[in-house]
Amino acid sequence: MAKRPQLTGRAAILAVVVCAIAMSLAYPVRTYVAQRRDIAELREEKARVEAERQRLLAESRQVSDPNWVKRTAKERLHYCGEGERCFVVMDQDPGEGEAAAARPAQQPPWYQTLWESVQAADSGTGRRATERAADETSGQVTEQDPGQDPGKDPGKDPGKDSGQVTEKKESVGQ
Repeated sequence: MAKRPQLTGRAAILAVVVCAIAMSLAYPVRTYVAQRRDIAELREEKARVEAERQRLLAESRQVSDPNWVKRTAKERLHYCGEGERCFVVMDQDPGEGEAAAARPAQQPPWYQTLWESVQAADSGTGRRATERAADETSGQVTEQDPGQDPGKDPGKDPGKDSGQVTEKKESVGQ
């Protein structure tokens, strides 16, 4: 018996036809999958928009209610109705609350600081001048961090003195 060839002409033509069909269907299938994904995204967006629309309708109904308008005006704008007495309590000295933490420490004006530094440099009594003199006599050379206050001890808690503001007044003789 003669051996039959593995790949006949008919099998080769069938393979080419199957590949051609697969190639011709690849683009439409890819387009179909992309369109289905787009449809799903659009449905999600539609649901979000519908929820936003419902929220806005509810808010619109609420705004049209005169009692809600009056209550909101009293709460937000501190309005008073006819015949009512309204009081606003103002705290003159905010304690350790949020207002005290939010308020920055007051600094003297720049020209006052400049003038004091000129006077201290002229008389040789400035903080840095006295520290340098002490360091030179002891033989130590220390370099200060530019952001660090030279008059403060680096081991101290910086939060303790941050809220205190001192004002120096000098009396001028006549």
